[in-house]
Parts: sequence; structure tokens; C-alpha cells
Amino acid sequence: MWRRAVVALTLISAISAALAIDYRSVEVPAAILYDSPSQKGKKLYLIKAQTPVEAVVRLEGWVKVRDAEGTLAWVEARNLGERRTLVVTASRAEIREADKADSPVVAALDKWVVVEFLEPAAPGWAKVRHRDGATGFVRSTQVWGL
Repeated sequence: MWRRAVVALTLISAISAALAIDYRSVEVPAAILYDSPSQKGKKLYLIKAQTPVEAVVRLEGWVKVRDAEGTLAWVEARNLGERRTLVVTASRAEIREADKADSPVVAALDKWVVVEFLEPAAPGWAKVRHRDGATGFVRSTQVWGL
């Protein structure tokens, strides 16, 4: 009986790890996104520094990424870093002192502003830091990259 439980827990852990979403951020001033994993591919657009992306597929030297709008494209792996950032996708987001809706507002953020992800908070919230130093909590429904 206990062996089945151990096997079940091991499988659940493996599946959870396989399904984990891998977010990265752009580490260079601007990275070119391509339609294929090659510099000979069609250049689609530029993505600016610190923008979060979801790593979907990895090939030698290349990563297929999804951006906050759902666009899929290829970027050279060397342009991405481990640092986690989030981007505001709501028309306006608020950084609050605590992870509660009635907590005082520390800063208001416009759409497409990037913040550094510090740590998970209460369900539906994330602790973040704005580049100007404002630190607090933002609703997860107002940002992308979690």
C-alpha cells in the first residue's frame, strides 16, 4: 500500500515539474524575435530589455517564446536571463503595501510597465518592485509572467 502511495507521489511530482511554466526575461537592450530558430529566419520584431517571456521550446542556442499577447517567436538563448519580471496587462495596476485589496496604494502602473517579480504572496497576489524603488503587492490578474 505504501509503495503505491510513494509511486503516485513520485509521478505527481514529475508531472508537476514537467508542466511548470518557465518564464525568463530579456537581458539585452533589445532582442530580435524570428519566425524560425535561425538568424536567416524572418525578423518579426524587437522586444525590449526586461520584458518577460515564457520559454516554450528549447533548441541548441535558441528558445521559442510566448509573449504577453500570446505571440510565439524564436529568440537566441543568449539574450534571455533567469531574472523574473512581470508586465502589466491591465489598463492600470496598483502596487499595494500588503496583499489585500483595501491596503494603501504605493504606486500606480500603466499598461506594459515592467516590474521585478520578488516572490509569490497570498493567492492572487505577487510581491514586486518597480524600477523606481516602489515595492509591494500587485494582483496577479493585472500582470503577465506568473
